[in-house]
Amino acid sequence: MQNNETPSDKSSTPTQWWRPDVFEERADTLVRRADMLKGLRDFFDRRGYVEVDTPALQVSPGMEPQLTAFETTLSTLGGDRQAVYLHTSPEFAMKKLLVAGMQRIFQLAHVFRDRERSAQHHPEFTMLEWYCAGASWRDLAEEAVDLVRASCGPVVRRGEVSCDLTQPWEYLSVQDAFGRYTSIDLLETAKEPLHPDTEMLRMQADGLGIRTVESDTWEDIFFRIYLERIEAKLGVGVATVLHSYPACMAALARISPDDARVSERFEIFICGLELANGYGELTDAAEQRRRFAVMADQRLAEGRPPYPIDEEFIAALESGLPECAGIALGFDRLVMLAAGAGQIDDVLWAPVVDPGARVDG
Repeated sequence: MQNNETPSDKSSTPTQWWRPDVFEERADTLVRRADMLKGLRDFFDRRGYVEVDTPALQVSPGMEPQLTAFETTLSTLGGDRQAVYLHTSPEFAMKKLLVAGMQRIFQLAHVFRDRERSAQHHPEFTMLEWYCAGASWRDLAEEAVDLVRASCGPVVRRGEVSCDLTQPWEYLSVQDAFGRYTSIDLLETAKEPLHPDTEMLRMQADGLGIRTVESDTWEDIFFRIYLERIEAKLGVGVATVLHSYPACMAALARISPDDARVSERFEIFICGLELANGYGELTDAAEQRRRFAVMADQRLAEGRPPYPIDEEFIAALESGLPECAGIALGFDRLVMLAAGAGQIDDVLWAPVVDPGARVDG
């Protein structure tokens, strides 16, 4: 799951979580987490999915500009040393399995992202990811609806905000979300997907009183508007499926056959919290390579090192990825919603200690 939030607020992780008095406060929640895992496996088994288990070590961790991977080195049989990474998502490996002939697969994977720690972020977390050959993005969104309802019950709360999961979920396009909460015609600023109009969007942001700087890209301004004016309002009262991201933000999603201005990318929000990110998957190897090159340039422009392209993944696409859809859901966040937990550390068995945290006791 590729998360677009900015992890800025400091988590108050207890650095001695193993103390009985500290652990006792979380014990019931952690037992519920274990029960939810059993329920998820039953859910997918009933629907004919096979659980898979792919390696965390990959030659490419994921190319998205906002992500920072953990790097290590692997010794080859010849004595050479090769850079490898802990994956930020099992996406590449799981799609290779679809090419190999698997039809319905899911995985509960530990994934790793550096520079991510807040009340909703943790450097190591559990991602539930599943793919279905022959399915549309809407099919998987509806399947996610059923899964969340089965896992969380009828109503969830986050702070002062609640969401009734039994009500019909709202399907809201990104264009309509910007129109509703900011009056911005977003697609007018992104008529040319390869060259969205940064200055037009900057003027719109200025009109809302949202600060921008000269070096901001179109996507920088998009997320500043989105985070300040839109995200917290999504999934309040009823859950929201935010869909049809502009084509310039397609990532690994295909372009909509109905409207070339948008992609088949969607996200699920409950109580203002991003829970899942899904795609009608891109199957064109040449287009995927082009997008990876754009992501590498974006990383360089932001002062981040580009990651190598997984050439085996490109070869798999060339061999023939079937038409399919996939979704990545933050399992820890799902537990947070089900248990009413205030921060992600409360739903982890053994949180990774923050090196900068104060040691108590």
